[in-house]
Amino acid sequence: MILMNDFKGEPPELREAMLGAVRRVLESGWYVLGKEVESFEKQWALACGVQRAVGVGNGMDAIEIALRALDIGPGDEVITTPMTAFATVLAILRAGATPVLADIEPDTALMSLGSAERCLSPRTRAVVLVHLYGQVRDMNAWASFCSRHGLALVEDCAQAHLAAWNGKVAGSFGAAGAYSFYPTKNLGAPGDAGMVVTRDEVLAQRACQLRNYGQSVRYHHPELGLNSRLDEIHAAMLAERLKWLPAFTERRRQIAKAYLSGIQNPAIEQLAAPEEEAAHVYHLFAITCGQREALQAHLQQHHVQSFIHYPIPVHHQEPCRTIQHDPIGLAACERHAATCLSLPCHPQMSDDDVAQVVAAVNGFRGG
Repeated sequence: MILMNDFKGEPPELREAMLGAVRRVLESGWYVLGKEVESFEKQWALACGVQRAVGVGNGMDAIEIALRALDIGPGDEVITTPMTAFATVLAILRAGATPVLADIEPDTALMSLGSAERCLSPRTRAVVLVHLYGQVRDMNAWASFCSRHGLALVEDCAQAHLAAWNGKVAGSFGAAGAYSFYPTKNLGAPGDAGMVVTRDEVLAQRACQLRNYGQSVRYHHPELGLNSRLDEIHAAMLAERLKWLPAFTERRRQIAKAYLSGIQNPAIEQLAAPEEEAAHVYHLFAITCGQREALQAHLQQHHVQSFIHYPIPVHHQEPCRTIQHDPIGLAACERHAATCLSLPCHPQMSDDDVAQVVAAVNGFRGG
């Protein structure tokens, strides 16, 4: 079976380096907010082209902390997309703000600027822009939109590790960026981990305070924060994995290029290719098909695993059925959720694996 992810297939050298990192932390005797976290924060800030990075417990906390550090909370509205992991909207709710859902562009599945315009109200304070599937697009337009309306731009970069648009990296366009290092991400830890990135030193200091119970100095708590700290072992292993990220990203792009040129089936639609190669890191390679269940069963029979990300849009989730959204509806999102399917696209795949996936997709005839 060609799997969606294959951690066991990673290079032995990387595994040994990660074990060495764990050994280094255990020998240090310091496990939380120590030198390993400080070092990885500096490395990730440099990679993202920002001044500061603040390690936190996970990607959802990164969004919440970024919003709270911007003083966005009760009474404020935040525009985002329903085509995302539930954590994006949950983070807005946990910050005390009200999410408002904009529709997506059908050719990319990214949030529609026109729909976001329709979601504006006097209470709108921010946009959480999700770089879905690993793609960064139209950032000048989004920056202009936010500037024109006095909104903070927070980027959800959970799937877009070091995706770049016009030479700038995801997370560096707005007030803050939120990264997840969940195991399946392009840069993943063996557990939950996250990061807030920003060019704003004041925001970074606030994020540092919020992640640590709202503590300014030891035992002094000027505000209510979270317990959301990146631990030393994950930071140390992420630093080792970061050395492999460029090669792993290049392999993802090679696979995506083979899919884009090789999949020739009229029953299958592929999302638009990026305007520049650096703008997509292919955390996921998504296609759409009107006969998705039949296609998925066909792929399974041909030993190709596939996943649906995400089958239930946020506004159809039980706690969010009355959530505010674009007044003309979310039809494009609903169509995408009903037809999208993710194909394997990870660095451990061989050329033969890729060819097998292409052949299986092209061999689908439907009903």
